[in-house]
Amino acid sequence: MRILITGSNGLIGRALISFLTSEGHKIVTLTRSKTQAGGGQIFWDPDASIIAEGDLEGFDAVVHLAGESIVGRWTPEKKGRILNSRIKGTRLLCDTLACLRSRPTVLVSASAIGYYGDRGDQLLDEQSSVGSLFLSEVTKAWEDATESAIRSGIRVVNLRIGIVLSRAGGSLATMLLPFKLGVGGRIGSGRQYMSWIAIDDLVGAISHSILADSLRGPVNAVAPNPVTNREFTKTLGRVLRRPTIFPLPAFAARLVMGQMAEELLLAGARINPSRLLASGYEFRFPDLEGALRHVLGKSRDAPASP
Repeated sequence: MRILITGSNGLIGRALISFLTSEGHKIVTLTRSKTQAGGGQIFWDPDASIIAEGDLEGFDAVVHLAGESIVGRWTPEKKGRILNSRIKGTRLLCDTLACLRSRPTVLVSASAIGYYGDRGDQLLDEQSSVGSLFLSEVTKAWEDATESAIRSGIRVVNLRIGIVLSRAGGSLATMLLPFKLGVGGRIGSGRQYMSWIAIDDLVGAISHSILADSLRGPVNAVAPNPVTNREFTKTLGRVLRRPTIFPLPAFAARLVMGQMAEELLLAGARINPSRLLASGYEFRFPDLEGALRHVLGKSRDAPASP
């Protein structure tokens, strides 16, 4: 297949390209750098609504991952970039795809489990209502921005991605140093749910979404066994053979990181990947300990880290 990918330099994009290339697919990426355009890269500038429509003809599938990082203190300016980068980029891409003579069969467009907000221990699936947090607003608008592609007949999958487990970046990579030093611990009460997915399964879920004709609309990209932050902490400590006795109080998290801490660290949602499972996707790493041991290269009989 000939597949177009945005956000190719991110954690997910790099892993996805490696996997799809190994499967024999032809990959082309969108880039914001004019100097890098050409040779398998197409220039676009979502802020200026620039994209060469002719360059997008003839792709079998499109995977849209681009968007401003949510990491960093959420000033009004940062929140504006988080929201606008997703709406502008998605709308420009979808409006352009909808006008093509030779449109792709499928668009897999990233979304996030932030859609559900802070929901305690309520078990959620794709039919559950939108939450009330800032990230809920962002993901709702993000998904709505794919409407023109849907109307044009493209099968659109809005992949609501959970906490991605990878040692190459993301939340887990940030946690590793304090845990390895023995100063890791639960965050706040530790009762908030963490709906996670190993990077291997996320890449697998994207590939599956491209091929599974039954999938369309919101699809939760999370493993089938979410855990509380307390459980996650204990499991990571066990895998690393390190104590987990230094909690991060909620007030300290809020003091240092503000609203980002409130929504990313202290809020939680217990999410089930109902549509992925119903479509026949089989998780390689359905349980947290096995996933952590795989991504961190820690077998059960491995010696303790120095």
